[in-house]
Amino acid sequence: MGLLAVQHVNQRLQDNDGHQIDVLDDIDFTVNPGEFVAIIGPSGCGKTTLLRLISGLDHPASGQLTIDNQQIKRPDNSRGYVFQHGSLFPWSTIKENISVGLKVTRGRHYDHQLVDHYIELMGLKGFENAYPHQVSGGMAQRAALARSIIMNPQLLLLDEPMGALDAFTRADIQNVIEQVWQQTQTTMILVTHDIDEAVYLSDRIIVMTPRPGRIKEIVTNPLPHPRSRLSVDFAEFRHRIQDKLNFGAHDGQVSG
Repeated sequence: MGLLAVQHVNQRLQDNDGHQIDVLDDIDFTVNPGEFVAIIGPSGCGKTTLLRLISGLDHPASGQLTIDNQQIKRPDNSRGYVFQHGSLFPWSTIKENISVGLKVTRGRHYDHQLVDHYIELMGLKGFENAYPHQVSGGMAQRAALARSIIMNPQLLLLDEPMGALDAFTRADIQNVIEQVWQQTQTTMILVTHDIDEAVYLSDRIIVMTPRPGRIKEIVTNPLPHPRSRLSVDFAEFRHRIQDKLNFGAHDGQVSG
């Protein structure tokens, strides 16, 4: 069994009129240690709902989720979570944001050198004493990623962390995520609308259907690392995923 097991999970949510809506239908897959898995599908298919279940923020209507053979009941330090907008504390500096988890768990004697290492790794040197409003969105996301990965989680959940960034910055953050994944071998699950992003980063891609979200197919990525977005093989695999999603070729993103 893998590090994460999602077993026949179903989820229902209540709409504004009080009606029950089926959001996820019989989701079943495993994620192995050190693996990078991308989840892609149309808006509203339950991708973020699934991440919230894996994080322990919500509970499924039925089915079971386990990490390292332990049932997921609530959020804990075994899983890190990076949101689309980073959610940095505006009153704290970049360095203080990165170190906040260490301070909570280890007190004032936390490893300052470890914080400095991640500041260097994330390309934040020179910005560590700035506040979130003083840096770009890309820099803020680097800090949010560092804040999660520094806690050494077994599993890092990435909920469209590049979704609000421009194309150039998005590609830059993708490179940072790949570098961190290669260096730490942390297991990662990425929710994204961007097909190129899924192809560039992942070992496997979980393709989901429109709501209620079901797994249409789990596709193994055959491309070796490092990957070039300009290669013929990249383009061919990208089109293969796009065909499975049945989306137009105009922008490389899932519509809806």
